[in-house]
Order: sequence, then C-alpha cells, then structure tokens
Amino acid sequence: MNSLVRRQICKSSACLKSSFRSNRTCRTGIHSRRMSTLPEGGSRDKSTVGVFTPKAAALFIATGAGLFYYFQYEKARLAEQRRKELEDKEVGRPNVGGPFNLVTQKGEPFTEKDLLGKWSLIYFGFTNCPDICPEELDKMSAAVEKIDSTYGPIVQPIFISVDPARDSVAQIARYVSDFHPRLIGLRGDYASTKAVCKVYRVYFSTPPNTKETDDYLVDHSIFFYLMDPNGKFVEAFGKASTEDDVVARIEKEIGLWKDKTGETH
Repeated sequence: MNSLVRRQICKSSACLKSSFRSNRTCRTGIHSRRMSTLPEGGSRDKSTVGVFTPKAAALFIATGAGLFYYFQYEKARLAEQRRKELEDKEVGRPNVGGPFNLVTQKGEPFTEKDLLGKWSLIYFGFTNCPDICPEELDKMSAAVEKIDSTYGPIVQPIFISVDPARDSVAQIARYVSDFHPRLIGLRGDYASTKAVCKVYRVYFSTPPNTKETDDYLVDHSIFFYLMDPNGKFVEAFGKASTEDDVVARIEKEIGLWKDKTGETH
C-alpha cells in the first residue's frame, strides 16, 4: 500500500515539474519574441517616430521669427544712421561754390549750371605755373581715370585760370591738352575771375592791371574741389592728398549718393 502511494506521489510530482517547465518555456519564448521587436539597447527607434516634434517645430518657428525681426531692426537702424549722417553732413557743409560766368577753351560759355548732373573736380591755377599746377593737375587727372575705369565718365575735371591777362582761350586750349582728355579749361576777364574765386574761396594775387607781356608769378590757393552732382561742395584736396586719397573719397561719396538717390551721379 505504501509503495503504491509513493509511486502515485512521484508521478504527480513529475507531472507538476513537467508542467512548470512547459509554462516557463512558453513565457520565456513570448518574452523573447517581444524583446526581438525592440532595437538594440531596448529603446525605441526615433526614426519610426520622427525628430520634428511639435516642441521642435515651435522652437524652429520662434527662432526664425526672432531672426527676422532682428534683421529688420538692424536694417532700419542702419538706414536711420545713414540718414542722420547725411543730414549732419548737409548741416556742416562749407558754403563753397556759387554762380559764375566763364568761357571754355573752345570759347563756349560755361556757368555753374553746367556742373549739374555730374561730379566735378575743380582746380584753380595758371598756365605759366612752373611746377605745382602741373603736379596737381596730373594727380587730379589720374584720379579721374581711375574713377572712369570703375564708374564711367561721371566725374568732370575742370581747370579755372586765375591769370586772365595771359591765359587766353588759345593758351588754355594748349595747356589742358597735356592732361586728361575731358579736362575743361575756363577763363574770364578780371572781374569774372575775381567773382568765381570769391564764391569758391580761392585766394589769388594777380594784380588787376597786368598785361599779357608782363613777367610775373601768381600766388594762389593750392586746392582742387570735389563738387557733387547738385553743384554742392563736398571736399577740398591739397598737396598732401595723394591720388589714392582722392579716389577713395570720391568712391565713398558716390556710395553715399547712391544710397540716397539710387544713382551714382
């Protein structure tokens, strides 16, 4: 009897163990299949969800809007700064230049109105000047050539004689031909010469009663003036100014003029 009971107990125990192993194997297999669907490391693949989440989209839009308004603000600030610079420049502009009536090396009339529409470089001198006038005219002509090569003929070089007794139309025509091909030479009688020198604040020492045959030198201001397309004074260049100085200043003024008007002249 005891033997029979022991055999039955052993069979029951074996069945329970077998059933436990079967259930464990089943659960393990299910867990393994679930784990195999996850990427290595146990985390979900972000590519299956997408990186452009609502939070990222909101941040992107906010950043773009911030940059847009920043650049708009900077653009307005720079425009206002440039406007104030131009206003300050107008207020502080010396009163140089004004009405005059002269004639060219071709005998044609020329007034301040003929300066309008182009930049002008104007030098006052005399054809018998031994060295300073030719040097300054050479410098002025070289600067004009550089501007011509970049912008075209938007700068008009002009020579105005302060020696009316000796600088005739024919004499000035010969003289200006040695410099820039577009150089305009101007002259007038003593009264006209004095008047134009006065409005341009140029000093000259020519006596009023000199004759063409007299031998004398003329003391005069050594500057050439930059005038804008409205005929207004911009800058004066002396002997210390180099050709590159002149070109750089003209290019700067052309840039400011273009910002203001949309044109180079």
